[in-house]
Amino acid sequence: MLDNPRRVEHIMGFPISIDIRATTSPLGPAVDHAFDWLREVDARFSPFREDSEVSRLNRAELTPAELSDDFIEVLAVCRRYEERSGGAFSVRLPGRGVDPCAVVKGWAVQRAAETLMDAGARRFCVNAGGDVVAAGGPWRVGVRHPERIDQLCAVLSVEDAAVATSGRYERGNHIFDGRTGAPATGLKSVTVVADTLTIADTTATAAFAMGADGPEWAAAQPGCEVFAVTADNRVFRSENLPLA
Repeated sequence: MLDNPRRVEHIMGFPISIDIRATTSPLGPAVDHAFDWLREVDARFSPFREDSEVSRLNRAELTPAELSDDFIEVLAVCRRYEERSGGAFSVRLPGRGVDPCAVVKGWAVQRAAETLMDAGARRFCVNAGGDVVAAGGPWRVGVRHPERIDQLCAVLSVEDAAVATSGRYERGNHIFDGRTGAPATGLKSVTVVADTLTIADTTATAAFAMGADGPEWAAAQPGCEVFAVTADNRVFRSENLPLA
């Protein structure tokens, strides 16, 4: 009988769980590798670690030519969404160094999920603080009510997709509008369903930074479906949102 790994670890400041339901081969080593990768990303990209690549760049101890290929890939994603959002999404806010955290989590977890898939996982879920990569569903993913911690405001049914939510209800004002430098307050939460967590997480963050215009913008992005709650409690649902 094949093993059926389920594990949770605390990395990047939040719990990350891997739940594998169907495999074509024993996956214990692949799960180990996925968590090793996530710890490596935390060490290299955290702005809170003095020895990270991000901190060294911000102290001018690295030149752009000395950045790793992974860092260059992340910055390319950042630039793409800064352009698409008209500057609302930005990792270079005035008075602060480069902080690519808005992209790194989704990007890193997506790559960890692809590692599991390459190793033979066929039905699994990786949950990183509520942002999810699901394969071989259907998986039911709850969207937390932005004001009531014990209630859901939607349940999604997803197969081979990723779901990410941005809001202020857990971390306060941590997303800023790059056009003004002020905290984004035009939405209570925005959830994006996309093919990858890189896309879902970055699109959700950019939409939240845009405020009231964000949900319509996110729904117009290729392959994205959107659920959002505005500051005045109106609900936005894109046409093909996969509600359960």
